[in-house]
Amino acid sequence: MTISRTIISTRIDCTDYGQATATIINLAKAAIASYVVAANVHVVMSAYGNKSYQEIINQAVLVTPDGMPLVWGLKLLGYPQATRVYGPDLMLTICQRAAAENLGIYLYGGTEDCLQQLKVNLIKRFPKLKIVGADSPPFRPLEPEEEKNALAKIKQSGAGILFVGLGCPKQEIWMANHYQKIDLVMVGVGAAFNFHSGLVSQAPRWLMAMGLEWLYRLRMEPKRLWRRYLINNPAFIVLFTWQWLTNKTTL
Repeated sequence: MTISRTIISTRIDCTDYGQATATIINLAKAAIASYVVAANVHVVMSAYGNKSYQEIINQAVLVTPDGMPLVWGLKLLGYPQATRVYGPDLMLTICQRAAAENLGIYLYGGTEDCLQQLKVNLIKRFPKLKIVGADSPPFRPLEPEEEKNALAKIKQSGAGILFVGLGCPKQEIWMANHYQKIDLVMVGVGAAFNFHSGLVSQAPRWLMAMGLEWLYRLRMEPKRLWRRYLINNPAFIVLFTWQWLTNKTTL
């Protein structure tokens, strides 16, 4: 049974790459309709005060600690062995196992150019990987017929794992609204499509380890990300510090 902790109001599962990947592969092999969330500070703060989105996150079959602040939070809440399970890296470990298990994957999200290069890069890295489909939805709400056709394509592909790269909170809402319609496991991986396609550069690993990946991404995309990092991050620190101090007082 997976141990979990609540950070502010979001359930975060105490897992690692091996456990998370094994869980996802087993769900895929059993064709169990489910979805996985890679949670970072942005996810936690988007859920705070938004009850419907909070329920979507907490009802996921697995919520991994995608960001270092959540790893530190887990440690402070009594799980000292906590480690990061970063969405883009988790995607790669899943692809490696999927190739070995002959499980098909499907890619949903990103632009056409992004998906084309992503497929090339994944096959170079995992030659036996079965990419059974890819779809770049328009940047607008789909019409009912478009939605129906998109789901039919995914279902007919025979995929066991669906990677969803629509960004937070869109991808989690999409997964929650559709996962029960297809017998596979959906994994929200955020910016992983852009990273692994080579369209967007990742922060250096040493910055990630220090929890400063946000600073690198803010420098790369200031207009899009300034609100996320300069408002959400300080608010997270205040709310979690209050939670931690309250927990210490009640022990």
